[in-house]
Amino acid sequence: MLSILKGPKFEQILQKARENWVEFTPVKEEVVTAGIDSSFNNTKFQGIELWATTAVSIKADGEVLVDLHESGLGSDTDLSRIASKMEIDACEKTVDQVDLVLMDGSLHSQFMTRQSTLDAQVVRTMRKKNNVIFIAKTSNTKKQFEKLGSLAGDIFYYNHVTNGSGFSKLFVEKKYGSDKVISSTFVRLSDSTPIIKLEFLGEQHDEAEIKSIMNKLYKTSIGGYPYALKLAHNNCKISDKELGKMVSLLGLSNEIGSREVLG
Repeated sequence: MLSILKGPKFEQILQKARENWVEFTPVKEEVVTAGIDSSFNNTKFQGIELWATTAVSIKADGEVLVDLHESGLGSDTDLSRIASKMEIDACEKTVDQVDLVLMDGSLHSQFMTRQSTLDAQVVRTMRKKNNVIFIAKTSNTKKQFEKLGSLAGDIFYYNHVTNGSGFSKLFVEKKYGSDKVISSTFVRLSDSTPIIKLEFLGEQHDEAEIKSIMNKLYKTSIGGYPYALKLAHNNCKISDKELGKMVSLLGLSNEIGSREVLG
């Protein structure tokens, strides 16, 4: 199975990946960093939906900067759009308070698959202080080696050519328009830790900036992943138990179907 995934040009792609990889050992740089994430949950019964969304901005030391909540009753509610909007709202409220803002996820996905009506707000917010980057733990993009016939995502090949700290040369995508250019790099902050993907807005970035960002992330990362993003994920999560409490508070517990859905 692995041989199929590697494909007939595997060695050729690996050589290209080696050429793209820049070895670099970050050093700790003191900065104030915040991570932002959102989540949503819902339960449906008798044709109606109880939903809740949250977005959190939190510093690496645990201080919560922004804590947004929305909830309601309805049907066919676009929860992913609400959560995305709240993430961006949280980002707007954070950019002036810290040195570096870390958004969970992919800017590429934001422009391609999520709510395009939010793009203008995303661009405006990221440009305000130029201190916002998107960070993804996983990536399925197949951009850098597609001309060589790659079958797996770009991250797969970088993981095969290096186990040390460093980064890949910047890759620039311009297909979303001149105001939505994305520059991306794959980064490993410490030896033997997972590779993460960083995405910047615009093409005015360089390797010196990547090294500076890595130094800033390295200070508060655990296992190669920014601790502020881990805190944001843990703090915004809406469990079924919490949703069950909402059902009870709203007096819906006795409605037929509510208990079955919530278990």
